[in-house]
Amino acid sequence: MSTVAMQEPFEDSRRLTGANLYFDGSGAALETAHGLTFDAGTPQRWRANIHKALALLGWPLGAVVVREHASGASLAFEAPFDQLYVATEVNEWALYSAMGLRAGDTPVDDEAELPRPHVAHHDDDEALRQLQALAAAEAKPALRALVEDAHARGVPAHADDDALSLGEGATSQRWPLALLPATDDVPWARLHAVPKAVVTGSNGKTTTVRLLAAMLRAHGLHAGYSSTDGLFIDGERVEAGDYSGPVGARTVLRDARVDAAVLETARGGLLRRGLVARDARVAVVTNIAADHFGEYGIHTLDHIAAVKLVVAKSLAADGLLVLNADDPMLVAHAPASRRIGWFALALADAMARGTPACGVRDGRLVLSHDGIEHDLGEVAAMPLSVGGAARYNIANIAAASLAAHALGIAASTIAGVLARFGARNADNPGRLQRWTLGDVDVLLDYAHNPDGLRGLLDVAAGLRRGGRLGLLLGHAGNRLESDFHALAAVAADAKPERVWLKDIGGDYLRGRASGDVAMILRDALLASGMAETDLPVCLDEAQASREALAWARAGDLLVLPVHELARRDEVVALLDHLQAEGWRAGEVLPVA
Repeated sequence: MSTVAMQEPFEDSRRLTGANLYFDGSGAALETAHGLTFDAGTPQRWRANIHKALALLGWPLGAVVVREHASGASLAFEAPFDQLYVATEVNEWALYSAMGLRAGDTPVDDEAELPRPHVAHHDDDEALRQLQALAAAEAKPALRALVEDAHARGVPAHADDDALSLGEGATSQRWPLALLPATDDVPWARLHAVPKAVVTGSNGKTTTVRLLAAMLRAHGLHAGYSSTDGLFIDGERVEAGDYSGPVGARTVLRDARVDAAVLETARGGLLRRGLVARDARVAVVTNIAADHFGEYGIHTLDHIAAVKLVVAKSLAADGLLVLNADDPMLVAHAPASRRIGWFALALADAMARGTPACGVRDGRLVLSHDGIEHDLGEVAAMPLSVGGAARYNIANIAAASLAAHALGIAASTIAGVLARFGARNADNPGRLQRWTLGDVDVLLDYAHNPDGLRGLLDVAAGLRRGGRLGLLLGHAGNRLESDFHALAAVAADAKPERVWLKDIGGDYLRGRASGDVAMILRDALLASGMAETDLPVCLDEAQASREALAWARAGDLLVLPVHELARRDEVVALLDHLQAEGWRAGEVLPVA
């Protein structure tokens, strides 16, 4: 019989370069393979192996974490930041040894053989000798000394595989790791931090980041921000792509043009690598929603809340954590050790949790702090609120206002930005953008999970003129089957006359074949009672948008969640052109 390789006992082994879900420093983590069975003693043996390795390598004994969950276990331990590649090898060896696996073992049967670990070993003593040699080769004592000195002086230090930077913004200086200066040669007195905010949440991150960056610019600062849409300096995109992780944060903080920074921090970056900032003035969590279940051992809303609240570890000692008082998960998990500002749709609900607080009272947005109230304006007149209909954007507005106040921005400046931001589609690309094409209304948004789509469709319901509703629908591939069905149920509740099923191309397929997600969504919508003829499949997002425009007639509303950046730019350019040319339903569309 042919030999088939047995599944590895882990499915993800990674470096944690900053504060993370498990502890406040750097280290390594792995996820046991889904469905892997191990006896009750395996975690204890793994822990003992980690302790043995730490003692042999001379590493400090920090946190050693076993986090068991529905699909297995996350195994993580703290390790020196300059030896994290070896730390992943240590973690893998510790699990192999705890399970009694050896690289030279005989296969269990003639159909399977045991997996080969990265550190080849026939016994633990040999494995530990190899790990000791690898650790000595990877260690960078000069780097560690510089970073420790920087922290002692209150100077930000950001290291990656290639370089170390000290200071931020205009004061940032950068050296290749092979050419590090002596500590005495660093101009410490000239190196400083820039004021910074960290923003996360299931929905509304990018809008909150952009709004806060606009407030910083109105305050007279050159603001840089990292986001799922790219890197931006003073409102101009300098790099396209998803930069909501550590690479984006470091890049913005190292940019000499930046006086202040807003760092969008997504779930994936928090779980895969951890945080970059450790002295933020403010950190925001917009909300908690069901999304990405099943990845990295995250299976419940409580788990998601714990991940999002990792951003509290990015704060300076006196920094402000801004939380949503309308979100029961955030209320339940709010850390007692942090200074918290609360926002809510109703000011009274926010103030019931404490101050500073921000919310709506009598149709006006009010920020309350130290017994002083600041009237930030009529909510319905704020463009982002769409006349008060976009409730989720009202929450984003309140969150950004609290964060701006924590950064020292005057209430009058905040109010001025709220009065105009969102009036132009260019203010918030891909987020609740609106066009009127003759008698056809078009909404384009990033809605990427059931809660986000529900909020978008609620806004759409208030804009309908009595015509038909057309909708694009797709989802990233790395979701559970139940997530696809939940998204389809939200779409069906809106009673659209037609739904185009699409892919989210590029990296968003995430392990699924093109068309797989579209067919799952289509089957769910068929089961909800929609007719097959009203469920065309058009996998390309830009082409699906063109088909929707060709279908539209006077009075119709098109809702276009377009996710892939290049396709979105294409659709936005088309819609801008049609609006400028006075296009009306039924007219020929320009050739793509």
